[in-house]
Amino acid sequence: MHPAKEETMLNLNEDTITQAVLSRHAWLTDQRLREIMTSLVQHLHAFAREVKLTEKEWFAGIDFLTETGQICSDQRQEFILLSDTLGLSTLVMAQQNHKPAGCTEATVFGPFHVEDAPQYPLGADIANGAKGEPCFVSGSVRGRNGRPLAHARMEVWQADENGFYDVQYADLDQYRARGTLFTDAEGRYHFRSILANPYPIPHDGPVGRMLEKLGRHPWRPAHLHFRIQAEGYETLITHVFRRDDVYLDSDAVFGVRSTLIADWPCHPAGTAPDGTQCEQPFYTLDYDFVLNPLRK
Repeated sequence: MHPAKEETMLNLNEDTITQAVLSRHAWLTDQRLREIMTSLVQHLHAFAREVKLTEKEWFAGIDFLTETGQICSDQRQEFILLSDTLGLSTLVMAQQNHKPAGCTEATVFGPFHVEDAPQYPLGADIANGAKGEPCFVSGSVRGRNGRPLAHARMEVWQADENGFYDVQYADLDQYRARGTLFTDAEGRYHFRSILANPYPIPHDGPVGRMLEKLGRHPWRPAHLHFRIQAEGYETLITHVFRRDDVYLDSDAVFGVRSTLIADWPCHPAGTAPDGTQCEQPFYTLDYDFVLNPLRK
């Protein structure tokens, strides 16, 4: 090695460290990885320079990320909460989900989806004992051209009236307020569940303490999650929100879109949409989804 070059690499300072790190990536043949790591290093170093990051603050950041990882489990993904509350989830989602006018907008996935939700026939009660006021949900799934999408796969999940998803309960013995259904031959769907209510994201961990320090609340407006898949169409991950919710303008995870806000009217006790008798007031939601065709 040339003596001058050796001197440069051994005696790095705040002005030369960034280029030294980037030079270690020069051999990468994976161009996408190289692009990502180069930008990551440049932005991290620029951030530290801009705020004049101290060693004490750096250690605090390391401790925060360590604790964030340690609290993660099969029932809780704190890093997704961190990404959500910093707006990164919405940013990435928006970049990847540009859709033509008329298609249902996507929004954040959230940390409480599960892959093995039970399958129900249309009209079933997917609440399966979850606490909450009865709610009857119906609508259609169509393509952008108006074509009904028969047998589209719909995954649905939500929190109960206490603000918890089933997987947040330590004594969970079966899934509640979540299920998988398929549209009928005309692209229609209908099922019974419970009324969606606003709830706080888990805020007893590092992300919650971060929000408190920032003077932010942890609340999400009432919503119902959907993941919809149909052959030849882009998968749609979205929510439907209640129009009267007080947190629509301050969603802790920045997930609300005006096109995803709907009326959830309340009805007096009596005959429900499925023909059964409801002895208490019930709610209804009617919402049509429009999927975007896959690019050929």
